[in-house]
Amino acid sequence: MSTTNPKPTWLILAIASGACAAFNGVFAKLTTTELTASWASSVSQGLSLSPSNKFVEYAIRGFFFGLNLLFNAIMWGLFTRALTLASSTVRVSVINTSANFMITAVLGALIFSESLPGLWWLGASFLVAGSVIIGRREEEGANKAGGEAAASGGVGAEPLLGREGDAFQDSDEELELDSVKDGNEREISGDEDAVLK
Repeated sequence: MSTTNPKPTWLILAIASGACAAFNGVFAKLTTTELTASWASSVSQGLSLSPSNKFVEYAIRGFFFGLNLLFNAIMWGLFTRALTLASSTVRVSVINTSANFMITAVLGALIFSESLPGLWWLGASFLVAGSVIIGRREEEGANKAGGEAAASGGVGAEPLLGREGDAFQDSDEELELDSVKDGNEREISGDEDAVLK
């Protein structure tokens, strides 16, 4: 019986977020492009209306604008959820950006007949490679910090607050503050105007 390691949920959410960002861009462009005017003309003719019917064109543009807003909201929701599930925010950003670039390129070629020059692909590759390098540095730094904390025998330094009744102790300046005993009594040690010195 073979067991496969399932993909982490954050990875799927990050890719879906990048795809929604790409569709968001497509719908934003369709809201303003001349391609939408030609589509509206075709729809008007199909409905036996005048090809220059502005109502149909505005309705289609409004529809694309609504999809733009919808996919933007979905994208942020998926991205935020991926950030909460992943151990590294940089990893989520790298996956999101990579999916966004690649899906944008495919959708641009399919819908708008765009051909991207080699310089675009080179720039996209540099952006993705830079994000991966930053992600690896962050991951190595986190692993190193985690190893040092484990080697020192604990997660961090001593807590700032101890048991009930202990005074607050600032670890940098060794300053102790007394607690207020009740609402009417105030303990001000040698300071009449209640300003810490």
